[in-house]
Amino acid sequence: MRVIVKIGTSSLTSESGQVNTTALSKLVSEVVAARAQGNEVVVVTSGAITAGVQRLGVERPDEAEVLQAISAVGQIDLMRAYGDEFDSHGVATGQVLLAPHDFRDRNQYLHAETTFRHLLRLNVVPVVNENDAVADDAIRYGDNDRIAALVANLLRADLLVLLTDTPGVLTADPRIEPNATLIEEIAAINESIEEVAGEAGSRGSGGMASKLAAARMASWSGVRTVIAAADRENVVADAIAGIAGTGTAVPARETHVAARKLWIGFAVSANGQITVDDGATSALSESGGSLLTAGIVEVEGTFGAGDAVEISSLSGEVFAKGLIAFDSETAQQWKGSRTEDLAPGTSPVAIHRDDLVLLDNPN
Repeated sequence: MRVIVKIGTSSLTSESGQVNTTALSKLVSEVVAARAQGNEVVVVTSGAITAGVQRLGVERPDEAEVLQAISAVGQIDLMRAYGDEFDSHGVATGQVLLAPHDFRDRNQYLHAETTFRHLLRLNVVPVVNENDAVADDAIRYGDNDRIAALVANLLRADLLVLLTDTPGVLTADPRIEPNATLIEEIAAINESIEEVAGEAGSRGSGGMASKLAAARMASWSGVRTVIAAADRENVVADAIAGIAGTGTAVPARETHVAARKLWIGFAVSANGQITVDDGATSALSESGGSLLTAGIVEVEGTFGAGDAVEISSLSGEVFAKGLIAFDSETAQQWKGSRTEDLAPGTSPVAIHRDDLVLLDNPN
């Protein structure tokens, strides 16, 4: 089984910002044990910013640019701790720093996949962190939860384990409702489930909402997710075994999504939004057709040919995402145009169905 294990900042660092060696030792021991059972394991870690704040002896700043600089300092301490701990088990590790561009650009995406596969063939445990120091929008990704889901997608993993400081998704905020209980399985992540998700903690940038979003991404990728407590004994082994109550399980979708559509749906950020009429909404949602210029009502944002854009209905609901065939200026000029309105030989296809993914029912 191929497993992605992600540990959050609050589980890996102490209140003072230092790496929690007890928590790290436990995690590494469980990863080593899982590998001994024949599993391939990739670790996704947070904690570089918090470790950097502690190393520099400063208050955590609010400015994203300063946070990125501080992460460069903390990354050294964090990886040294991982390297030392895995070395004590005789296991080699390899650091992989990923930036948003590595997922947005198809070639970079494939190069990253190749690197991971070679590391795994070399019997190395990849330790992944976001390249906060240079990634322009890295701090907003959500405490590496999205990165973990994207890596699970990239590697066609079987399981994503999101380790946090709670037993999983609870029925209510335990700080307000002491009798809150664990939700052992979530068949579908909907608004009622999202309402119980808490805010991000002070030491991390993620929260339960971020983990649910990551689990949704993984589910569409055909990957089962378990959200569980990092301090639970044998949590990784129990998650792999599928033991009920280990945490909150989110099963993989039965419908398999083509790799290219997974990349469009999850790895590429949208640079604009296209609003379409009711006819186009039905054609895309029900018939699996392509988006034609005639169905475009409104164009927002600045984008180039081949960029990803969101597609929304007249009600404002974003229901699809795709790679558009022309830039935003052309889209503005051609919106609402039928084939006969365009120059001879001009294709009316704005987004081909092969470049489009439905966000509620990907196919």
